[in-house]
Amino acid sequence: MVIKSATFICSNTQVSKLPPPVMPEYAFIGRSNVGKSSLINMLTSKKGLAKTSQTPGKTQLINHFLINENWYIVDLPGYGYARASKSKKADWDKFIHTYLDKRESLQCVMVLIDSRLEPQKIDVEFCNWLGEKGLSFVLIFTKADKQSNVKTDQNVAKFKKSLGETFEEVPEYFITSSETQLGRDDILTFIENINKVFKIPQLN
Repeated sequence: MVIKSATFICSNTQVSKLPPPVMPEYAFIGRSNVGKSSLINMLTSKKGLAKTSQTPGKTQLINHFLINENWYIVDLPGYGYARASKSKKADWDKFIHTYLDKRESLQCVMVLIDSRLEPQKIDVEFCNWLGEKGLSFVLIFTKADKQSNVKTDQNVAKFKKSLGETFEEVPEYFITSSETQLGRDDILTFIENINKVFKIPQLN
């Protein structure tokens, strides 16, 4: 897939105010500081599209980016940021879960995992929640350039083993680097293949 255009459309905390669900959407989510903004910018080849920050938890809204005028990247707040207040985290959890569970045009949740780390409980629990809800998701292991391929493969295998305790079949996964563009073509091809069969949801 060639990215010809990538445009910021809107930020929201209310699902009711999101764009009409008439185009396929792909939600990107992960723990704070997993490299989500950098990955989105790498996929779109637009450096400043998603705002990167040294401060974890900077994304606090549902951000919609229109790609090629016919599908959306949706940037969701990171989970597990300890410095947010309990009430703030509860609000985030509520609207994130509502979006994921209710959004008719959501095609796949792209769960970002830091490839440098052993399986983190919060990541495994989030994947299990998606599984319980029957939501389609894939794993995107980030920051692979920060270590050896052997170490990345070891951590990926450990994460797959953790998910294998609750999933009959482990979801598809991609190994990526925002620095080297590793995984870019594979992810965009994955999205392109889903877009080809997308049908506008029948809304109630």
